[in-house]
Amino acid sequence: MSRAINVGCAPEAGPHMPYRIDIRCDGEVDHQFERLVHLGALDVEPWSGHGVTALMPDSVTPDQVAGALGADEIAVSPAVGRDDDSVWMLTPRPLRVGSLRIIPAHLDPEPGDLRLVDSEAFGTGFHPTTAMCVEAIDEIVRTSQPDRLLDVGTGSGVLALAALMLGVSRATAIDVDGEAVRAAAENARANRLEARVQLARGGPDIVTGTWPLVLANILAAPLIEMAPVLIRRVGHHGLLVLSGIASSVAVAVAQTYVHQGMHRVDAKSREGWTALVLRASW
Repeated sequence: MSRAINVGCAPEAGPHMPYRIDIRCDGEVDHQFERLVHLGALDVEPWSGHGVTALMPDSVTPDQVAGALGADEIAVSPAVGRDDDSVWMLTPRPLRVGSLRIIPAHLDPEPGDLRLVDSEAFGTGFHPTTAMCVEAIDEIVRTSQPDRLLDVGTGSGVLALAALMLGVSRATAIDVDGEAVRAAAENARANRLEARVQLARGGPDIVTGTWPLVLANILAAPLIEMAPVLIRRVGHHGLLVLSGIASSVAVAVAQTYVHQGMHRVDAKSREGWTALVLRASW
């Protein structure tokens, strides 16, 4: 089991990549854990045998790690990033976001859990942009009770499926990446939600009609570019949740939508990212 440590998450992908190190050494695991955290470990878990496995930033060399722990043996390998190499963890694990618990698909679920298959598609729940969206959905479902939603750039399908678990009746989820659509379909099946979600490959221009709730967790530039078509997908006094926005440009994104008739309802920021909730004025 992973130890209690913050999962590494960076606002922007950069050239520096963490690495995985398996460390065989004597001593108490808790003491090893503390030393690794002090060195800047992104994630740590016990290693089968005598030692620990950690994800380390590349600013810390394997020799520094070995010296700090008095390691008898180390093995270094590339780390596997999730959410487009913005979230770093050794093993997917349960996560609570709002009133929803998200768990790896291989675990036995409790009632109301959302199960996610480990895949390369964005949307583990650990990235702050995803977490803020799920929290917004949780509140919207409790207060506005939308019966349908459109999820643009669905990735793993986590937002659409979370909304279904939280009480929305039906979802339409789209993504330009075919692998993401396949991952979302697998996650829908894992949760027995395939009959309630319609999946398609493409952008918001491939669908017609309006929805009482529209979600788009993408990035600031495409959100600004897509503003006219996204706004057309929002129904009468409907809500639009936007995320994937670097906080430094959140005002520009909000102004783009307000200038085209949307009203800002809420904005939340976390770890350099911002999520916006807007309401249609028509």
